[in-house]
Amino acid sequence: MPSFYNEMYADASTVRPHYREFDSWLSGQSAQTIEQKRAEAELIFRRVGITFAVYGDNAGKERLIPFDIIPRVIDAGEWAQLQKGLVQRVTALNLFLHDIYHGQNILKAGLIPPEQIFQNEQYRPAMQGVEVASGIYAHIAGVDIVRAGAGEFYVLEDNLRVPSGVSYMLEDRKMMMRLFPDLFAKHRIAPVEHYPDLLLDNLRSVAPRGVTDPTVVVMTPGMYNSAYFEHAFLAQQMGVALVQGSDMFVSDNTVFMRTTRGPQRVDVIYRRIDDDYLDPLAFRSESTLGVPGLLSVYRAGRVSLANAIGTGVADDKSIYPYVPEMIRFYLSEEPILNNVPTYQCRKKEDLAYTLAHLPELVVKEVHGAGGYGMLVGPASSKQEIEDFRRRILAKPDGYIAQPTLALSACPTYVESGIAPRHIDLRPFVLSGKTVSMVPGGLTRVALQEGSLVVNSSQGGGTKDTWILER
Repeated sequence: MPSFYNEMYADASTVRPHYREFDSWLSGQSAQTIEQKRAEAELIFRRVGITFAVYGDNAGKERLIPFDIIPRVIDAGEWAQLQKGLVQRVTALNLFLHDIYHGQNILKAGLIPPEQIFQNEQYRPAMQGVEVASGIYAHIAGVDIVRAGAGEFYVLEDNLRVPSGVSYMLEDRKMMMRLFPDLFAKHRIAPVEHYPDLLLDNLRSVAPRGVTDPTVVVMTPGMYNSAYFEHAFLAQQMGVALVQGSDMFVSDNTVFMRTTRGPQRVDVIYRRIDDDYLDPLAFRSESTLGVPGLLSVYRAGRVSLANAIGTGVADDKSIYPYVPEMIRFYLSEEPILNNVPTYQCRKKEDLAYTLAHLPELVVKEVHGAGGYGMLVGPASSKQEIEDFRRRILAKPDGYIAQPTLALSACPTYVESGIAPRHIDLRPFVLSGKTVSMVPGGLTRVALQEGSLVVNSSQGGGTKDTWILER
């Protein structure tokens, strides 16, 4: 058997207990039936317009994210532990963000070098001392989880700026229920379709002080953004307006949106746009995507932004190695979920180790995302490794390195039939008056045989994620 953990099979002939019912069903399906269902799913996704754009793609076309009809199943006990660890981690990250913009106690304690914060590209001096609603910075967090080794879960990275993918989680579930209603009759699968209601309640709970019936909007950079489908989907599902910066203006230290019935006050903005483009008066002056004066209203506590400005410090890969210490410092608890061992190339000894072991490591840009700006040593040519070596030497503090994990694999329907493919999991954690989440998340799958890169921008697909309720 392969050296990686198989989600469905304990060994060549043993199905894991929580997969047995599904395995029994699958063994009764013909290859023709499975292929017909897969084709039906693709047709429906195209009709609905569930696509994404890839930046830098010469074709400039939107692509369909491949959807796999074999679900990823997690039993109730494992999920309970995962959820507990996720709540712990996101709670600590929010406390960290509040701290670095206020008392900076973790810096005074010497646990994180100050330059890692103040020289970070995502640090926003304008947020120093600003009181945000409920003290929450990362209202929506997407935490990437992988399973490796003998089946242990690890946090691969924290996404706290504008994490995407939740619309695919919801649409994948809707598709599976449409294609295989008999499966949902046989299994007790925890629901996820209430996520938009949970999100709206969460956003309303962090409205500015004194606002009892807040107006919530979703702010998008526009239809050419790679995640525009998700922006429109979530606005529609929550029953709130989808707006662009040009649809809003500031007057009397208040944000308004233009409507057919005249200006309407906006209280909470779920923004799907980076800090730099939010307010041309405060950040990038050339930005046409933002709202002039938005920062001053935000600093005055008269509008809430989700996620908060300056949150990106905590999802920077150079800060990731310190999260276990954050949990101990702020919560006086041991981390429930482990980090992947990480080498920080800004440290002399870590840099030396990284350069000596490039063919066996994964090296990432600290500000990188989407699977770009990284080296997967075992899958790279000698020339690619040497090119990357020069990039690291030119800017060591811009990179971290990690062991190449043998990510767990899940049976996946591919051209040759059903075969194992590597996966990860992105659960979505909501923080407001409480910390909550739906049971499950977005399972991403690397469709190329042997590939460990699951990002949709790199050819990855998605699966429905089932959390069994028994």
